[in-house]
This record gives sequence, structure tokens and C-alpha cells, in this order.
Amino acid sequence: MMTTSVGPNRRRNQLLMNISAWLILLALALPAFWIILTAFRPNAEINASPTVWIPREITLEAFYNMFGLNPEIRQRVPVEDYLRNSLTAAVTSTVISVLVGTLAGYAFARFRFRFHTHAFLALMLSRTVPGVVLSLPLFLFFSQLGLVNNIFGLALVYAAVNTPFTVWLMDGFFRQIPKDLTEAAYIDGCGYWSAFWRIDLPLSLPGLSSAAIFAFLAAWNEFQIVSVLARSNASKTFPPGLFSFTEQFTVDWRGMAAMSVIMMVPAIIFVVLTQRNLVRGLTFGATKG
Repeated sequence: MMTTSVGPNRRRNQLLMNISAWLILLALALPAFWIILTAFRPNAEINASPTVWIPREITLEAFYNMFGLNPEIRQRVPVEDYLRNSLTAAVTSTVISVLVGTLAGYAFARFRFRFHTHAFLALMLSRTVPGVVLSLPLFLFFSQLGLVNNIFGLALVYAAVNTPFTVWLMDGFFRQIPKDLTEAAYIDGCGYWSAFWRIDLPLSLPGLSSAAIFAFLAAWNEFQIVSVLARSNASKTFPPGLFSFTEQFTVDWRGMAAMSVIMMVPAIIFVVLTQRNLVRGLTFGATKG
């Protein structure tokens, strides 16, 4: 009797878990879906009462206005500058933070040195400082160096902010890789660097992919620091560019939604290209041993 009841109960629990997962995904996707609908709906439906849930007409007018293709609107949004600056800052900071974080995480996981624990805790505590606190000191420091409105200076800030998380993630991931594999490589004649390159790094690719996704999205969506360090339109990224749609008494919700759609595309492409390793990297690499 017990054997016959376990099967249906397990299937029922699995079905409930699947339904719950889909409901959660649907709830998370609704805001993005509403943004997309807003970008393609007529302007008369934006603040209509009662609310128009499904657009009665699909229009590209918001995108025409944004790219300056509407002859009635002369002002043009510098979308190309925002896209170039966002990609430059996000990709550059991701490469630096993943490179430094992977090497540092490997050192913390595989070697014991003086002040090992203290250095790791100090690195983790630096991640707790909010960006709003860093804005003014960074602006004063960058003003002295002439790096205000410099996109590569902004990328260095993002790399410094995201590196502690990358170190933590990769440290946890390397700790899950058996040391016997590395020691066997030493016996076969490999040095520290050769063992890392041939054994540990290939096994850490899922965690590295997870770290890259988080670093990229953190830099891609950051607003507080870039709004202080990027004062001109030529150096702004997408988040402060979205804020330009707000005026003193009105907000261009449709224009903001249209730019949000453009902003989501590169991030979605990046996540899709690395999503195979994302779940495994989170569940395996973030578990401390």
C-alpha cells in the first residue's frame, strides 16, 4: 500500500512545483511584457481610463520619435551613444572583474597565506558599501584625474565594485573541485599555472559564466554612479538616458518604454548565450565547502 501511494504523491508534488515555477516566472515576466506593450501602443492609450490592457493598434511611433525619423519632432535621443557606452562599460568591466576575480578566487581557495581570512573578509565587506556613498568621493577623485565623462574610467569603477562578488563566487566554486585532481597534475609534472589552466579552469567554466552574467547585468543596469560620473549625453549609458524622458511635470512613458525595449535586447542576448551554465554555476559554485 505504501509503495502504490508514493508514486502518485510524488507526481502530484512535482506537478505543483512545476505550476508554482511557471506562475512565478509569469509574475516576473509581466512587468517586462507590459513595457513592451507600452512601447508599441498609441500615445492616447498610455494614460487612458479605464486602462487599455491590449493595444488596439500597434505603432512604431515611439521608436521613430526616438531615432529622429518623425519630421514633426526635431529633438533626437542619442541612442547609439547610450548603446556604445553601455556595451563598452559593461563588457570592459566584466572582463576585468571576471579575470581578477577568477585568479583571486583560485588563490583564496587553493593556497593559505598570511592574513588569508582577514583579506577575504575585507574584500567581502567592501561589497557592502552602497553606490550612493561612493558617488561623491569618486566624482571628486575623478575630477582631479580628468576622468569625468570617461567611459573607461567608469568601467574601472564597475570592475572594482563587481570584483568582490566574483571572488566570492569563484572561491566557492574552486573549493568544490577535488584537490586530488590538482595534486595529480602536480605529480604528472604540471606547475601551479599549468594545473590551473588545464584542470581547474575548464571545470570552473559554469561558475565563470555565472560571474560574468552578474557582473555584466550589474554594470548594464547601474544608475547611481554613472549619473554622477557621466555628465554629458556623449558619455551616458542607458539608465541615465532613460531618466532624460522625465520632465518637471510630465513623463514620456512610451518613449521610456521604447528605450527600455532596446536596452533589454543586448542583456537578453548575453544571458541566452550563457544560460546553459547559469543554473549549474549558481547551485554548484556558490556553495561553500
